[in-house]
Amino acid sequence: METENPFDHSQIDDVIHGRLRLGVMAYLSSASPAIFGELRDKVGATDGNLSTHLKKLEEAGYVRQEKRFVGKKPQTRIFLTDAGRKAWLDWIDQMRGLMDASD
Repeated sequence: METENPFDHSQIDDVIHGRLRLGVMAYLSSASPAIFGELRDKVGATDGNLSTHLKKLEEAGYVRQEKRFVGKKPQTRIFLTDAGRKAWLDWIDQMRGLMDASD
């Protein structure tokens, strides 16, 4: 009988696991939606860098961006999708599994 490898890291979602994207997902898990500038400041990114990482998360279906005007100023709000929340919770479970295996 084959036992499951408790140190198997092959199922870790690389889209989330990138350092900046991890910060974005963590923040959005408790503050969705977030205004672009607020999210940028929380994760310590530049506008361009954050935009690039948001695009990758959006392509994976984990976030959705909504652009609108507040007064005459453009505003982008970023939402964590249901698929993004599930992926985030799965990532947390995988990290817990790895940490528990090291005890």
